[in-house]
Amino acid sequence: MSTTSAATRRPAEQEPTGALDRFFEITRRGSTVGAEVRGGVVTFITMAYIVILNPLILSTPDVEGTVLAGSAVAAATALTAGVMTVLFGLITRLPFAFAAGLGINAFLAFSVVGSVSWPEAMALVVINGVIIVILAATGLRKMIFDAVPVQLKLAITVGIGLFIAFIGFVDSGFVTATEGGSPPVGLGIGGSVATVPTLLFVITLLLGGVLIALRVRGAILIALVAGTVLAAIVNAIWPFGLDFGFSGGIVSLPDLSLVGKVDFAFDLERVSVVALIMFVFTLLFSNFFDAMGTMTGLAKEAGLADEKGDFPRIKSALVVEGVGAIVGGGTSSSSATVFVESGAGIAEGARTGLASVVTGGLFLLAMFFTPLTSLVPAQVAAAALVLVGAMMLAQIKNIDFSDFRVLLPVFLTATVMPMTYSIANGIGAGFVSWIVLHAFSGKAKTIHPLLWVVGVGFVLFFARGPIEALFGVA
Repeated sequence: MSTTSAATRRPAEQEPTGALDRFFEITRRGSTVGAEVRGGVVTFITMAYIVILNPLILSTPDVEGTVLAGSAVAAATALTAGVMTVLFGLITRLPFAFAAGLGINAFLAFSVVGSVSWPEAMALVVINGVIIVILAATGLRKMIFDAVPVQLKLAITVGIGLFIAFIGFVDSGFVTATEGGSPPVGLGIGGSVATVPTLLFVITLLLGGVLIALRVRGAILIALVAGTVLAAIVNAIWPFGLDFGFSGGIVSLPDLSLVGKVDFAFDLERVSVVALIMFVFTLLFSNFFDAMGTMTGLAKEAGLADEKGDFPRIKSALVVEGVGAIVGGGTSSSSATVFVESGAGIAEGARTGLASVVTGGLFLLAMFFTPLTSLVPAQVAAAALVLVGAMMLAQIKNIDFSDFRVLLPVFLTATVMPMTYSIANGIGAGFVSWIVLHAFSGKAKTIHPLLWVVGVGFVLFFARGPIEALFGVA
């Protein structure tokens, strides 16, 4: 699909330099092979934590008391991220990377496996993926995408930026939960950020900010490398818990024993059909709108979206994203979806699928070098997320706030995301409030019919707790 974005038009004097350039449209998008490689590496660095974090989240015992092996989940997570990111890059030529979605894996671990086994939970993920693929292939997913007002699409970009930044602040220890819950969050520990890991975050953040302000090429990558080196030096002098050693070896064969461990023969004596439907419904809405919001935000940030929010090969992108859920469920690593951390690579200059191929290749290598994926301290990687969040916030300048019917939905979209730690929740709040404000202020005819349908769906999504209680679902 073509786009009218200035970032995707090729000046007449710029011609492709080879087959690789022509295939990925590198020159056409104003990029270079070096920038794509750099962007792909930066995206991997900011996402590598998922290989460690996903096994921790999926370590919850299921209804049968079974616990997934951490090493197997780590290998499956890296495998799925690698395969899907490479596939996405080759098919869509877009610089978006895939990995296990944090919201979905948490929902599986803390809500679903209390009623079903892990293989059954992964079967639900596969079913969710099949539905998404059908919606995308038939064009219905794109129709829903087109029904979203451009102001809400821009608000999604801003909200994702705030969400990314909040993730960075939390991961770094700069923002922490307070004892007693009043206020719910605070600055560092006891109002102080004078801990070594958090200071490393601050130093890396400020270094990256200075380099970006000076328009230094590779600013974020330089900041990440410098922060990691500084962390290693400081840890050697004043140990604070980082382990830069590889006493157990840095190479190991991946444990792929969980691949294919999916069970569609649900025990209906243990879980009701209504419960299974609600599980799929929740997975579908989370997967569907998280991905849509993330793609919208990333495409806008990369300059690949037109004034309506469309971007090249959008239908293929939506189909492949659905395949990510199928593959993620099939490997027992949870649904693989587009990661907001792809924004780090985009900020570094990535504009094409070549960056995705680089990121995916590194994930495949990570299966064999699992210890290396934890080399960059979380606090250092978190600084990159905050920098990216700040860049994405710039899209707010394109929104006209003179109409309160626009202001409130945009505000809710952008703020609910970080406050509830969910992109889907932010989008839902924006959609529902947009419909209500326009419907009751004389602008009902401006609301797209599909937006009404989606709005009703989000009302059910937000009310799923009482609905489950009504039908006796635990």
